[in-house]
Amino acid sequence: MIVAIDGPAAAGKGTLARRIAEALGYHHLDTGLLYRAVGILSEQRGVTPLQAAENLDPEDLKRPDLRGEAAGQLASKVGSIPEVRAALLDFQRRFARQAPGAVLDGRDIGTVICPDAEVKLFVTASVEKRAERRVKELLVKGESVIAERVLQDLKDRDARDSARDVAPMASASDAILLDTSDLDADAAFEAALSIVRNRITTP
Repeated sequence: MIVAIDGPAAAGKGTLARRIAEALGYHHLDTGLLYRAVGILSEQRGVTPLQAAENLDPEDLKRPDLRGEAAGQLASKVGSIPEVRAALLDFQRRFARQAPGAVLDGRDIGTVICPDAEVKLFVTASVEKRAERRVKELLVKGESVIAERVLQDLKDRDARDSARDVAPMASASDAILLDTSDLDADAAFEAALSIVRNRITTP
């Protein structure tokens, strides 16, 4: 059983995916971490993004610096490189085939990585709401934040992710849209879990 969850940055898809995986006893992969790791490793080791992708180790995904804004910006840039996406494709598909099931979240899970996933969700929210959430998240981490810059960064990432030539961010034709703009974390989780369980029991 594969659950594919796509959507733009800061829409809450990562938290939803993790909680759904825990509720169902499935494996979880935040595929964005792959690109964050490639971006960070490429910059820190002085290698090309492709070299970083080809030598990516699962342990690299545990780095604490992958959750920062710098890693997010690098991920969006290296994610637009076709060769990098191709190098990481097999890694993601192997993960998705694990029993009893897997939940993967990213930008192109339902359209490219796992187009045959039994359940597909596209989680979104207004860019203003997403920026508000990201600002709160960064403040909790003790980081200094300029709200206007966070909003612009999200707009820039949305534009890059949607316009890239290879695997652009898009909702699969058979995905269910979940707008979390007016939902808190628990309400969004209950709504998403209900959709997933319904799809599991009634294919």
